[in-house]
Amino acid sequence: MPNKTITANLMTELNLNQNPNQNLDQHLDQKETFNIWAASLQVRMEDVLNTHMPTAETIPTRLHEAMRYSTLGGGKRVRALLAYAAGEFCGAKLATIDLPAASVELIHAFSLVHDDMPCMDDDDLRRGKPSTHKKYGDAVALLVGDALQSLAFQFISQDKLLKNATQKLQMLHILALASGSRGMAGGQAIDLDSIGIPLTREELEHMHIHKTGALIRAAALLGAYSAESPAEDKLKAIDHFAKSIGLAFQVVDDILDAEADTQTLGKTAGKDARNNKSTYVTILGLSAAKQLAAELHANAMAALSYYGREADLLRQLANFITQRSF
Repeated sequence: MPNKTITANLMTELNLNQNPNQNLDQHLDQKETFNIWAASLQVRMEDVLNTHMPTAETIPTRLHEAMRYSTLGGGKRVRALLAYAAGEFCGAKLATIDLPAASVELIHAFSLVHDDMPCMDDDDLRRGKPSTHKKYGDAVALLVGDALQSLAFQFISQDKLLKNATQKLQMLHILALASGSRGMAGGQAIDLDSIGIPLTREELEHMHIHKTGALIRAAALLGAYSAESPAEDKLKAIDHFAKSIGLAFQVVDDILDAEADTQTLGKTAGKDARNNKSTYVTILGLSAAKQLAAELHANAMAALSYYGREADLLRQLANFITQRSF
C-alpha cells in the first residue's frame, strides 16, 4: 500500500476525502489511482468501525476496549476493499456498502483473535502489536471473538440503508455460511487436525478454500448485494473472481511466510514451517508456488474479461493481493 503521508497529501489536493471514487485519470495513472482509492477507503473503514462499534466506556468496559484494540488501528482491510470494489462494480452507493464491508472486517478480526490463542496457532504478535490474549488474557480474548462475530451480523441486520429485505437475508446467509463450519471455522478445524500430517495439494486447497477463501468470497458478494439490483452476470463474474483471488491470497501468504521477516509481516514469520504445517511452499516449492499464484491471478482476471473499465478496481485489487509484500 502507498505511503500514508503522501497519500493524505494527494487526497487533500484532489479532494478525495469527499468522493474517493471520482475519476482521477486526468491526474494519475491506474496504479496511483488505485492506491489513493484504497488508502481513502481504509480511512473510511476505520471511521465506520470506530463509529459503529461500542465505545470503550460502554459497560463491560474491558471487553469493549479489547474489541476495539483487536479491530481498529491496523490491517490491510483487503476484505473491505473487495466489498467496496465489488459494490461499485454492481452500482452500489458507497454508504450502502459501509456496514456490510465492516461486518466482514469484524469476522476477520474475530478469526485472528481466536487464531492467535495458545489453543490454536499460539502467536504473540498481530499487526505489529501484542495479540489480544497477550494483552487482555485468554478469557477476554475468547469473549472478544464471540462478541465481534455477533456484532458483524448486527451490523447487517440493523442497516437501514439496505432496503431490500430479501437481499439482506441473502447477505446474512452468505456471511453465516462463510464464517461457520462449512467455511472459515471448518477450514481452521481441518488445519488443526493436519498439524504434522503431510497434505496433498488437493487437500491443502480444500482446507484453504474454506479457511481463507470463504470469507474473501463473502466480502465480494456482500459488496455486490449492497446494490439495489445487482445484475446476474456480474454476480457470477464476482463469484468466479473472488474464488480465484481468495485462493491466491493464501498462496501469497504462504510465500511471504517463507520469504518475509516478522517486522514486515507484523506477525511471526516462518511459523508454519516450524510447526510442521503443510503450505503451498512446502508442498510445491517456492518457484511453483509463485507460478500457482500467477495462474490464480490470471483466472481472476479472466472472470472480468467481458467487462471494461468498470471492473478496473477489482483488477487492481487482484494485482495488489498477488504482488503485496506484507
